[in-house]
Amino acid sequence: MLNLVYTHLGFLDEYFAILIFFIISLVLSIIVYGITLIVAYQKPYSEKLSAYECGFNPFDDARGTFDVRFYLVSILFIIFDLEIVYLFPWALCLTEMTPMLAYWSMMLFLLILTVGFIYEWKKGALDWE
Repeated sequence: MLNLVYTHLGFLDEYFAILIFFIISLVLSIIVYGITLIVAYQKPYSEKLSAYECGFNPFDDARGTFDVRFYLVSILFIIFDLEIVYLFPWALCLTEMTPMLAYWSMMLFLLILTVGFIYEWKKGALDWE
């Protein structure tokens, strides 16, 4: 019976490792959370339950606006963080690509990223007052 299921689902072999990692991470998360509930000291008090905001007590409405530069810096961080995500598939495909294609595809990617960085720099997103 198991062999019959395996032959029909043979295309899922590539995803089996991901399933195993997911199951292991789920089990470990439940174990760690359970140990924390059992071992941790749990006595809430007013200081612990108060709102924490940048090291000082909140003094204004929670719907207040932030400076636009905060958003520009955060977007810049996300862009350069995503750059690393795209480097991994490129590095894995290096053996399957011709050396010139691999080199120029990364140079094009870095050029686009550099143009975005220069644009942010010229707009003053990196200047913090």
